[in-house]
Amino acid sequence: MEKLYLWDNEVPYYDESYGQEKPYLTPFIVSKNESGKLPGCVIVCPGGAYRFRAEHEGDPICSFFNSCGISAFTLGYRCYPYNYSAIIADIKRAVRYVRYHADSFGINPDKIAVLGFSAGGNLALLGATQFDYGLETGDEIDRVSCRPDAAVLSYALISLTDDITHTDSRNVLIGHLNRDEQRKMIEKLSGEKAVKEDTPPMFLWHTSEDTSVLPEHSLRMASALSSKKIPFELHIFQDGEHGLGLAEDVPGTREWSRLAADWLHRLGF
Repeated sequence: MEKLYLWDNEVPYYDESYGQEKPYLTPFIVSKNESGKLPGCVIVCPGGAYRFRAEHEGDPICSFFNSCGISAFTLGYRCYPYNYSAIIADIKRAVRYVRYHADSFGINPDKIAVLGFSAGGNLALLGATQFDYGLETGDEIDRVSCRPDAAVLSYALISLTDDITHTDSRNVLIGHLNRDEQRKMIEKLSGEKAVKEDTPPMFLWHTSEDTSVLPEHSLRMASALSSKKIPFELHIFQDGEHGLGLAEDVPGTREWSRLAADWLHRLGF
């Protein structure tokens, strides 16, 4: 399938010796609807504890949202041994890239959502909390805002605090830092601590049976969003272990994708 590389020239933090491809997007584009309205899009971040990218949480998710009239992109972001610097750079650049090229994709530049699963949900969360409105340095794409207009967080790693975090994923992000530096980054990057007045609306879902990334992650995030009066929708489904993707074989839980698409439609996507 077509791959759109996020940088034409030098890629920040790129290390050829790691043997990983440069970060890219795989596009799944839909046409305008019957009214001629430009569709929104979702940038999909597969999970995998930042060690790999789970295939069932990537392209199949894009295909589902296409069936709902929403364009989509699978993000081929960098994994271990890259750390938070490169990983956050990838999600920021992905949003900028899609917004910059919105006309050629035929999408609404003001309806760009980030969506992710598990560690990919953490990446989507970082995109929705660590954004800026454009840089003064870099190329023309870097001048564009990387603030997403919405976020869909699927059994996402939210908090990096010791009592609840997924240790392996956190170690990829900040394990290279000393303990004092780690404490500072835990405060900065934990989703429940990073909500601010311009944080975009969020759709969160989890299952009560998830023992890998506990549902308390989504509950904490919902509470933080509520305290800042940021619009959100939260679903805790009863059935299903971690890593479900579309959850097509799990009654009840499989409704998450339809609910998320409906939520995005209500936001104008």
